[in-house]
Amino acid sequence: MMWLSSPALPVGGFSYSEGLEAAVDAGLVTDEARTLAWLRDQLQLTLARSELPAACAAHAAWTAADFEALRTVQTWVLATRETAELRQQSLQTGRSMVEWLRNLRPGHPALPLAAQLHPAPAWPLAFALGALALGLDAEQMAHALAFSWLENQVQAAMRAVPLGQSSGQRLLAALTPDIPAAVAQARNLQHRRDDWQSFSPLLAILSSRHETQYSRLFRS
Repeated sequence: MMWLSSPALPVGGFSYSEGLEAAVDAGLVTDEARTLAWLRDQLQLTLARSELPAACAAHAAWTAADFEALRTVQTWVLATRETAELRQQSLQTGRSMVEWLRNLRPGHPALPLAAQLHPAPAWPLAFALGALALGLDAEQMAHALAFSWLENQVQAAMRAVPLGQSSGQRLLAALTPDIPAAVAQARNLQHRRDDWQSFSPLLAILSSRHETQYSRLFRS
């Protein structure tokens, strides 16, 4: 779990802010307290209802070598990436994760299935595949994915708001206890695809603005 959620994993997630930089530019996130509220909302309203259930469903599909189930999850994930940069992030990090797995486990039996997901497995599917290859079950995988997202977002906030290292540690201490409830919600939704939700209009608007933001640190 620690390996998979490590920022050293060569997938490039650190180069994206997922709308946070645009929220800072718009004056919506200006200090530690507003950063905490922003990240808590995103964890509860987007990750727990979309990214994490999709990853759990993908883990089950990889385990069963069920390509149709994988393609269904992939289609849903890509359809819910509402901006060009969010789609780019999901595909680029997913592609990088599969490449990392090819180097680490070149004979893994799921790699041929991954090659059939065009143009590349989206991030939740690729992360689930990486977790399976390292022997993690779906519960462990979801915790690792949530913490990986949280750590990346805290690092982004430290650069964009900006915040100090102590603020970053306080954010991790405040938000890490929220992860088990988000994972439990995702596990409950895993087999109820009609209840998955990716409705975060403000995040989509900010991501769209970020694509043409005049000055930015993060990739768009």
